[in-house]
Amino acid sequence: MSVTYTDSPNAASNSALEAEQSPERALKPALLRGWRRKCPNCGEGPLLQGYLKMRKSCTVCKQDFTAARADDGPAYLTILIVGHLMAPGLHIAFVHYRPEPLVLFSIFAVGCVALSLYLLPRLKGAIVAFQWSRQMFGFANEEVKAPLEAPESP
Repeated sequence: MSVTYTDSPNAASNSALEAEQSPERALKPALLRGWRRKCPNCGEGPLLQGYLKMRKSCTVCKQDFTAARADDGPAYLTILIVGHLMAPGLHIAFVHYRPEPLVLFSIFAVGCVALSLYLLPRLKGAIVAFQWSRQMFGFANEEVKAPLEAPESP
C-alpha cells in the first residue's frame, strides 16, 4: 500500500513530474487497433509481418515494436476462448442430435482449428496494444509519437 502526503510542497511538483514522464495512453482505442492488427499508436500501419511475426516498427508512424513481448499469452487466451466456446457446443450437439462420432469429430475439429487461426493473430495484436497503452516493458521509455501526416500538395 502506498501513501502520498499532499501537505508537502513537493507533492504537487512530484505528481506533475510523473504526469510529464508517463503520458496517459487510451486503452480501448489501442485494444481495438491491436485487435485489427494495426499499430496501437496510429491505427494505420500493420502490426504484424506475415501471420504472427511482429514488425520492428510501424511503417506509418515509426512506432518501435521491439519492446513487445506477447510470449505465450495469445496462445493461452486462444485455447481458453476456443475451449469455452466449443465445449458447450459439442455437448449440446451430442445430447440433442446424437450425430455419428466421425461427423461430430470432423465438424468440431475444423471449427476449433478455424477459430484458433482466426483468434491467434488478433489476440497477439491486442496483447501488444495493451502493453503499449500501459507502457509496459520498453514502451515506457519512449514518447508517444504523433502519426505522420501525408504532405500537402501545392
